[in-house]
Amino acid sequence: MQEIAIVYMVAGISSRFGGKIKQFAEVGQNGESLIEYSLDQAISAGFSKIVFIVGNLTEKPFKEKFGESFKGVPIIYALQKFDIKERDKPWGTLDALATVKGLIDCPFVVCNGDDIYGEEAFKIIYDHLSKNKECAAIGYSLGNVLPEEGSVNRGIFEIENGCVKDIEEVFDIRKDNLISKNLELNAMCSMNFFGMNAPVLDMLNAVLISFKEKNKGDKRVECLLPVEIGNLIKKGDIVMKIYPTKESWFGVTNPGDEAIVKEKLRK
Repeated sequence: MQEIAIVYMVAGISSRFGGKIKQFAEVGQNGESLIEYSLDQAISAGFSKIVFIVGNLTEKPFKEKFGESFKGVPIIYALQKFDIKERDKPWGTLDALATVKGLIDCPFVVCNGDDIYGEEAFKIIYDHLSKNKECAAIGYSLGNVLPEEGSVNRGIFEIENGCVKDIEEVFDIRKDNLISKNLELNAMCSMNFFGMNAPVLDMLNAVLISFKEKNKGDKRVECLLPVEIGNLIKKGDIVMKIYPTKESWFGVTNPGDEAIVKEKLRK
């Protein structure tokens, strides 16, 4: 059976949570943390290797909590370094993914460690990678991933013939400003849930190196994974199949989201 890895981005600690690691929030019926709940879904789909992309503040806590394996599945740790003397913030999600280069040589799925994607979504993208060489993404309906209050940023898919044609990062989306942003509730968005093969890491790493050189004087600019994947698609470097899903997505962005996720998962 082909080995397929699941890669979680868990490098950052939000100041909104007072220094707490939000992925460790207990949301499951048996006290499972947010990340453990997601890991259970991934393992049930068949993933045989786990990669945690950790940061300066999350490396030690994650290693102490999980060690070298989770329920028998081996864990690899990749460190996204961040020098506060040189930058105000890390280089972004593509920089995080670049830390995995050289650590795995198999197909993989990359996703956020503070999101619950749904068990069926993991199975769909795992099945795709086990049978196909092109990339894949799970598309969630925008209306199902917007908070009742507040704004969010989302990568919106442009789709053609069942494949992703482009991904546009749209900022400050609220339920009351969709028309002004030319968006509809049924628009498909990415939620940073992508399936790729190892050679794509080389392409993305080359993009990151160029991005850093062009923006070396900017201490806040970020290299965003959805945007750069969209650029590779537009250039014809990769093909990405899109799988719309009716699965419910739950995320923890603000402290109040923890109680909401807990309530929904326990229904």
